Amino acid sequence: MKQPDYRYLFGPVPSRRFGRSLGIDLTPYKTCSLDCVFCQLGRTPQKTLDRKVYVPTANVIAEIDHWLQTDGNADYLTLSGSGEPTLHAEFGRVLAFLRDQPIPSVLLTNGTLLNVPEVREAAALARVVKVSLSAWDQKSFEWVNRPHPQLAFKSFFDGLKQFRNSYDGQLWLEVFLLSGINAMAIDVEKIALLARQLKPDRIHLNTIARPPAENFAAAVSMDQMEVLASLFDPPAQIAAGFSNERSETIKANEETILAMLKRRPCTIQHIQTAFGMHINEVSKYLGLLMKKEQIHADLKNQEVYYRSI
Repeated sequence: MKQPDYRYLFGPVPSRRFGRSLGIDLTPYKTCSLDCVFCQLGRTPQKTLDRKVYVPTANVIAEIDHWLQTDGNADYLTLSGSGEPTLHAEFGRVLAFLRDQPIPSVLLTNGTLLNVPEVREAAALARVVKVSLSAWDQKSFEWVNRPHPQLAFKSFFDGLKQFRNSYDGQLWLEVFLLSGINAMAIDVEKIALLARQLKPDRIHLNTIARPPAENFAAAVSMDQMEVLASLFDPPAQIAAGFSNERSETIKANEETILAMLKRRPCTIQHIQTAFGMHINEVSKYLGLLMKKEQIHADLKNQEVYYRSI
């Protein structure tokens, strides 16, 4: 049976942290408060702190309800996608609906708006909240995350602490490390010291796995990641590989994309348009194929092209 053409849902897609994850996208492409140098979706064309109803909340909930009644097979229901979900002024309504469902909800957020009381209140409705911390002061924040001009690191981190103090769900922390930028042990120790104040339930270390927004953002070796993981309390987990237990849909999508790349090199946008997939979904499959060394990425005329090996 053909899957419905959802506008706000994508997947379920394979996730290194959340197994089979149904993505729920509440913002237009790259609507974000940050412009992280490592983002696999490219640069943020216009950073914003403007919270508004970017997509109709009732329509999002209707799509989720339809998916739950006709499919409903996922490990997590995840507010993620191609932008910062807390910029949607009614993301709490979506989480309130998910709260009553048998599949746990996740909020993937960069945490920059958790200094706003109503954002903290809405975020607390998620079963799991994953926040990011890849800097230790204003200078490193500007270098790694390139925040909106009105965002200060102190305010950002204070918001994380306030949320942790009031939130009784699972708080997961992701630290994204980049070679030559924030991966020296002396700097990772500074991040780890801040992380202890948040008392996260889990800490994940991540690094470049797909072409980033900027060419100078380079991956950290797995050997070095293992050494740096021990600096955290609790010890950090290195973002693991995807499970080998993949659904037939995931296998089919991988094979379809690989077949296209065997015919000609394509950008992520080419693949997205050809198959009508969400750009974040395409990125997940490209990550799988790159991990298995079936495809390679080349930079041509400031665009990343993927090709089969």
